[in-house]
Amino acid sequence: GVKVMKNILIGITSSISAYKIYELIRLFKKTGYNVKTVLTENALNFVSPVVLETLSENECYYNQFAPRKNVEHIALVDWADVFLTAPISANTISKIASGICDNLLTSIITAYIGAKKPLVIAPAMNNNMLNNPIIKENLKKLSSIGVEIIEPEVGFLACGANAKGRLADINIIYEKTLRSLYQNKSNNYKKIVVTVGGTKEEIDNVRFITNASSGKMGFSLCDWAYRLGYNVKAISTVEAKKPYEIIKVKSADDMLESLKEINFDYLIMASAVADFKVKNKAKTKISKEDIKGDLVLELTKNPDIIYEISKNKKENQKTIGFCLGDIDLIENAKRKLKNKKLDYIIANEIKTALNTDKNMVTIIDKNDRITNIDLDSKENIAKKILEVVCD
Repeated sequence: GVKVMKNILIGITSSISAYKIYELIRLFKKTGYNVKTVLTENALNFVSPVVLETLSENECYYNQFAPRKNVEHIALVDWADVFLTAPISANTISKIASGICDNLLTSIITAYIGAKKPLVIAPAMNNNMLNNPIIKENLKKLSSIGVEIIEPEVGFLACGANAKGRLADINIIYEKTLRSLYQNKSNNYKKIVVTVGGTKEEIDNVRFITNASSGKMGFSLCDWAYRLGYNVKAISTVEAKKPYEIIKVKSADDMLESLKEINFDYLIMASAVADFKVKNKAKTKISKEDIKGDLVLELTKNPDIIYEISKNKKENQKTIGFCLGDIDLIENAKRKLKNKKLDYIIANEIKTALNTDKNMVTIIDKNDRITNIDLDSKENIAKKILEVVCD
């Protein structure tokens, strides 16, 4: 079918953090969304309409009474699939909580809330303003009518204080906006656990054995599961700033221990778990002066994590494995699917899977049904995988 691009309207109010929205617009455009911007008059002190129009490839709106062909605030309400205002100031929060429409942005928001469309706001302000009980009350009021509020972070503020009030990280705003756009609320109760990244098996306390996994596929699966409304946990060897919980692990043993503690509906083993670990790990750093001749490492097999979890899984739990290979890939994948008691296995080739932004995969289910997904970005492939494996 024809891919229909989603429309994202971004409102900007007067805050020093407004410059960060340039990067956010680039992120949305890069992943194929249509973006339009609407500003308060005071926001013009912080960002330039020329830059916004260049980045969004669309007109920037800020004058409520500019000469026009149609009623702007209603036309933009109809156009937008989701409306994000970031940064939103204490002033604008209070106006919209009271239904005041004294500029183009507040007029659009008032109509948008009335149209029951997804509204997301990311406040940014001085910590004392954020602690003002009136502002707190207004945020609570907006939250109670379904406005998604992206909490500000603790960090250095323009006034010099290190406190809560800084605009949330751009990646968090990006993901939460997409969740408002795509989520199916009935998925909120379903738990998806994804393992991410290559494990690190220690040789001593500074050296380790690892592999070429970047974690891109695993995080793409987590991102899309989050956007679609699932309750997501990543068990990851890689650091990342995400809006869902990330449990940081190092080795295959750590990963298995973490998984034993977690309840899930779907477990997707997207990580590249090392097959072997060092048998007798040195307690302290091995010094080359102490080694005569070659250093010989004895390797022993790591636990088969997905097999250990699958053999004890409950009726309603599904386990999904990955199989990476180059020769006889599909035959090997089918064998692993059976031996490890999996519900699905996702086969991919080494040459397209490792350290790239693109991939192509074959999904096989336990009844031998096969779904091929052609070469595409890891992000798009992740969405297609979830559509197949999550019922």
